[in-house]
Amino acid sequence: MGSKKSDKPQESALQQPVSQLPANYPELLDDLKSRIRAVQVKAALSVNRELITLYWHIGRSIVERQHTEGRGKAVVERLSEDLQREFPRISGFSALNIWRMRAFYLAWTEDAEKLSQAVPEMTTQKLSQLVTEIPWGHNIALIQKLKDPAQRLWYAQQTVENGWSRAMLTHWIESDLHARQGKAVTNFKTALPAPQSDLAEEVIRDPYNFDFLTLRADAAERDLERGLLDHIRKFLLELGAGFAFVGQQVHLEVDDEDFYLDLLFYHLRLRCYVVIDLKARPFKPEHAGKMNFYLSAVDDLLRHPDDKPSIGIILCKTRSRVIAEYALRDLAKPVGVARYKTRLVEALPDNLKGELPTVEQIQKELSATEGQNATRSKKPRTGSATKQSAIKSPGRKRKGGGK
Repeated sequence: MGSKKSDKPQESALQQPVSQLPANYPELLDDLKSRIRAVQVKAALSVNRELITLYWHIGRSIVERQHTEGRGKAVVERLSEDLQREFPRISGFSALNIWRMRAFYLAWTEDAEKLSQAVPEMTTQKLSQLVTEIPWGHNIALIQKLKDPAQRLWYAQQTVENGWSRAMLTHWIESDLHARQGKAVTNFKTALPAPQSDLAEEVIRDPYNFDFLTLRADAAERDLERGLLDHIRKFLLELGAGFAFVGQQVHLEVDDEDFYLDLLFYHLRLRCYVVIDLKARPFKPEHAGKMNFYLSAVDDLLRHPDDKPSIGIILCKTRSRVIAEYALRDLAKPVGVARYKTRLVEALPDNLKGELPTVEQIQKELSATEGQNATRSKKPRTGSATKQSAIKSPGRKRKGGGK
């Protein structure tokens, strides 16, 4: 007589108690997960490199054929049809994309001499390695939006170093990051050791583009601070990679007196605190002395022994380069002076800035209009009335006399 099978279902491995697994099982699982993810990344990069290399060769073949045979449009269109017919499951062989392959090849080879003069250390081998590490969509953005090969190379390097998405790359190109990076007035060369000073110079920009803010010309520092923190994600994006927000109006007590930092950050690459002082007015020399005091206090009260010296950034509406250089020349602490830009008010022509109504004027006019409408609603209607706005439009005078 055979043994009777148990009706109790067998436990799966997932249902087994953790106590039955080896003590080092979590380490094994984490190690395998890391290896799998690493292989996935390597596989994706390998596929991208092969694809970009293929596009490079297709572009070169078309250019060479055009030079020898003088034909272009007809060959590209027929080539597109034949390749799509032969490889129906592979996208990317449209006529438009093949023309882009040609432009891609020419963009990095036609001005090779100019590029080698601007960046002597950039060899053909290094260049090919660089462009194959960038996805095709990024390469299209680079060749369509940038004509200068040196600028194109700079954005390509930044893309690889910072892992920019295509949208991020487009944003930095359109905001002209290349022209702003490292352009602030600083004393980093004298106040920091060589490796730290070079990296710090690259971190600071001038001007900072706060186009997500709309501020009046007479806005105070508190308005600027509030606006930046209301858009903290965009603010951090404009500051650049590595900035971690610590706090606003950070309290420091020095000799029983209270002091407050506008904004405090920690930079992950620089390994130091970054103090930002906001000035909604032109830079003055005394601003540098105040920042020097803040940095001394932060280094004594907040800085960890393993941290690098703290850095200060004075963000001001405008600044004279000469005055800023004099103010920082003999300063002990590392400080940078940079400008910021907001939108709307600063972007308007000077002859229109004074013509626009203020918020208070608009609110006053709306209240007056509501009062008039309430009064009219109580009276019997004798005919239509013509509404006139008391808010002056630019270049337009009121009728009926008066100044």
